[in-house]
Amino acid sequence: MHISSGRWVYGLSLTLLTALLWGILPIKLKQVLQVMDPITVTWFRLMVAGSFLFVYLAAVRRLPDPRALGPRGGWLVAMAVCGLVGNYVLYLVGLKLLSPGTAQLVVQMGPIFLMIASVFVFKERFSLGQGAGLLVLIVGFALFFNQRLAELLTSLGAYTSGVLTILLATTIWVLYALGQKQLLTVWNSLQVMMVIYLSCAVLLTPWAHPMEALQLSPLQGWLLLACCFNTLIAYGAFAEALAHWEASRVSATLALTPLVTFVAVAVAAWFWPDYVQAEQINGLGYGGAVLVVLGSAMIALAPSLFAGLKARRARVLSQ
Repeated sequence: MHISSGRWVYGLSLTLLTALLWGILPIKLKQVLQVMDPITVTWFRLMVAGSFLFVYLAAVRRLPDPRALGPRGGWLVAMAVCGLVGNYVLYLVGLKLLSPGTAQLVVQMGPIFLMIASVFVFKERFSLGQGAGLLVLIVGFALFFNQRLAELLTSLGAYTSGVLTILLATTIWVLYALGQKQLLTVWNSLQVMMVIYLSCAVLLTPWAHPMEALQLSPLQGWLLLACCFNTLIAYGAFAEALAHWEASRVSATLALTPLVTFVAVAVAAWFWPDYVQAEQINGLGYGGAVLVVLGSAMIALAPSLFAGLKARRARVLSQ
């Protein structure tokens, strides 16, 4: 079993870097999607990130050995690849219909779906604290969508389609997460990401249009490059954070990502109103966003907090 190094300040710094990169990512993607289609943007992100990982692993002579997968390993790779491709493409399709903040908040359902799937697939426990966190999260979503709740429930307009598409993207992401979790038993995280990224890029190649990049403005071109390196650096920082800090605390801190997006959108709209539009959300909606973050953090921290209370109670009774 992996034990964190205890360098929690370093782990916290890496986690905050990951939250920052993930938080500003939809703002950059929104600009690039004005010219390029979602499949081509995804192809660029995965090809660049996968190629850099390939060069690095080849340089240190740690390329993954396919023979270590075993007879069922191919199916795990295929499941992870399909899950990530579906997640990336559908997320961008939904992002074209929604604001960055709304899209990033709906993505918070991904870890919840993974938790529910883990209960059935890996027989993990679902504690009372996690149930309370899930209830807070649901109330938060209801408050966040208070201005457009009737539209969400009664019509299938662009806004509703965007929300449903992001929800589908987060559901498919669970396939990737489950497949990656099993692959980590035979390869390290960098090897797994390299194989998945490059496999996804190859799968998307027939539908990608790389020449669309020539139609980008200089600003959009730099933003596309930033999106590619965002994929590489953010996931690298996330993996390294897990080596130095407990996974529950990393997950709880990453729940701040939607708030980073809302702040980043507000700042960008102030400085560059011609490029970025401010979020159209009332005070109740912002309160709901905070509750969603709080609920996500409760769900992430509940298992470790429950285990700590149980151990403390056992020590008191033994005295």
